[in-house]
Order: sequence, then structure tokens, then C-alpha cells
Amino acid sequence: MKKQFVTALATAALVAAPATAMTATAQAAPAPATQAPAAAGLPHSLGLTSVKNARDLGGYRTANGQTVATDLVFRTANLASLSPADAAKLTSLHLTTDVDLRTAIERTIQPDRPVAGTAQQWNDVLGQANPLDLLNLSGAYVDFVTNPAARAAFGKTLKTIGANAAAGKATLFHCSAGKDRTGWTAAVLLTILGVDRNTVNQDYLLSNTYNNTTQNDPINGVNIDWLNASFNAANQHYGSFDNYVKSGLGLTAADIASLKHSLLK
Repeated sequence: MKKQFVTALATAALVAAPATAMTATAQAAPAPATQAPAAAGLPHSLGLTSVKNARDLGGYRTANGQTVATDLVFRTANLASLSPADAAKLTSLHLTTDVDLRTAIERTIQPDRPVAGTAQQWNDVLGQANPLDLLNLSGAYVDFVTNPAARAAFGKTLKTIGANAAAGKATLFHCSAGKDRTGWTAAVLLTILGVDRNTVNQDYLLSNTYNNTTQNDPINGVNIDWLNASFNAANQHYGSFDNYVKSGLGLTAADIASLKHSLLK
């Protein structure tokens, strides 16, 4: 019982606070119509007005000169406030799967609103994490790599993205604020596809631009030291990023080849 209580407190510190802050911001924000032009002007923006940090992961160049395909992989914050207009936009993008990386507590507090024709998949990253690891974000980012349940969640997400992309179908993945668990998922996928680390870092840090904050804001922002903690943990525990992908996430050579074939042009 004591462990469950500590887990609840730690989870609240890491994930419920961003959700609460986002809800408060949404309540105080101007009408969506005034937000649309700003959202549309951000890099890779989906132009959604009811969901934060919503962007297309495509458009990046790889080290060998290929380009990550657009309209196949999207990242956002949670869809609890998804408007009918934005839901229709996601439907028009042939969205097939909404991958939710959140815990059961988060999903209960802020359940995703449905998108027509889209299946929901729950890949809980932090539900089995050590509560003490969740008391600081650097520890949580290490847990992304070292915790078996987290690895299974990330691995399943990448396989879903690959299977959908191979069929020409789109996948959206998200957590609460779309910056930490979502940020690591995006970083892993872009790195697998051959995007250089500097560009991966820039994509990760775009959460600060989308959320109109800085790296010093742990609730709404991201800090490059946190992302480095995950990459360093992958190297430390698996010897290399490639070994982490294969041994840690369980992606086969065929899985990786399929991702590259379907998502690179």
C-alpha cells in the first residue's frame, strides 16, 4: 500500500502536473481561431488549435540525403481537448492508430477524444517504473531505457508505426504534454531512420517553441540534458544505440528495414 502511495505521488509529480498546467492554460487561452495562425507557422505544425505540440515527424533529411516521409507519423500532446474540427483534420490525414504512452491514471483523468476510423493503442511507459526514478526527469529518462515495461512500450510503438507505414497508413503517438515520452519516441525513430543527432536534438527542443516556454520549465519545457540521459543510458547499458534498438526494444533487422523502406524517400 505504501509503495502504491509513493508511486501515485511520483507519477503526479512527473505527469499529472503537466496535464494540470495544460488544462489551466487552455482555460485561460484565447479562442482557437486566434491560435491557428501561430500554430500553422511553427515547423512541421499540423495546425491544430485544440491540441498542443501537434506536428508531423516527416520532412527531416537523413545523413545520406534521404527525407523522412510526411503524413505518416505524427506526435502530439494528449487528445483530451480535441475539437471536432481537429478530429476531422486527423481523420483526413488517414490516421489509423492513436498510440497513448500514458499511465492508467493519466488516461482516466484526461481520456483521449476519439478520431473516426482510428484505433486506440495503450503502450504504458511509466506504469511499472520505480517511483523514485520519477521524482526527477533525468531519472525518468534513464528509466525509459532501463525499465523492461518502458522498453516494451516503446518497442511496440515503433512496430506499430512500421506496420502502419508499410500499409500507407498514419500513426499518431503522444503522452500528456507530448514532450518527454513522446520526445524520446521521436528521437529513437529519427535516429533509426538516419537523421543526425543535431537534428534529432532540434526536433526534441521544438517542444519549448510549441509550448512557448524554455528548458528551465520542467512542467511544459524540455532540457537537452534529459534527452542526453536517455542516449547515454542506451550506450551504457547496451554498448551502442543500435544494440539498444535491437536487444532493448526488440526490433529485428526486418523491422528496421521496413521502417526505413516505408518512411524514407
